[in-house]
Amino acid sequence: MSDKDEHLQSLDELAAEGDEPDFDAAASSFDEIEALRAERDEFRDKFMRALADAENTRKRADRDRREAENYGGSKLARDMLPVYDNLRRALLSADEAEKEQNKALLEGVELTMRELISVFKKHGIDPIVPEVGDRFDPQLHQAMFEAPLPGTKAGDIIQVAAEGFMLHDRLLRPAQVGVSSMPAS
Repeated sequence: MSDKDEHLQSLDELAAEGDEPDFDAAASSFDEIEALRAERDEFRDKFMRALADAENTRKRADRDRREAENYGGSKLARDMLPVYDNLRRALLSADEAEKEQNKALLEGVELTMRELISVFKKHGIDPIVPEVGDRFDPQLHQAMFEAPLPGTKAGDIIQVAAEGFMLHDRLLRPAQVGVSSMPAS
């Protein structure tokens, strides 16, 4: 027998062995494939959840950054409101005689007031300026007192003590007003 014949015989033996189907090996291969598919699906699910978490975290961080940018200076803004009030009172308190005498001083106060208003606008701070006769809005106004005033209806603003302010879409300080308590007749 030659080397070639031995090789053929071993191939024949192998072919004969292959004729018998190996169901155990096929079943274990099928189980292995199913296990791999389940593992793949589990990893895909974990990946999709991680991707969604990352996107939610990015959105939350973006929202937090915008809020910090818009409202981070609210304490400073609130602390600046009395400066605005004092400048406004100084301008309103000067009578005609004082205006001529202290023209340069009042002009300086007026320029300072304009600059403060400009800075407020630049940072999203807008005044709430109610007028006498407007309806009282508890979302924007703070009632400092109530008084019956003939010719008004209950809930009408009868005096404005101080302007209010909004910081973007949030109330920084309500306008301080007097409200009519005139009973309905």
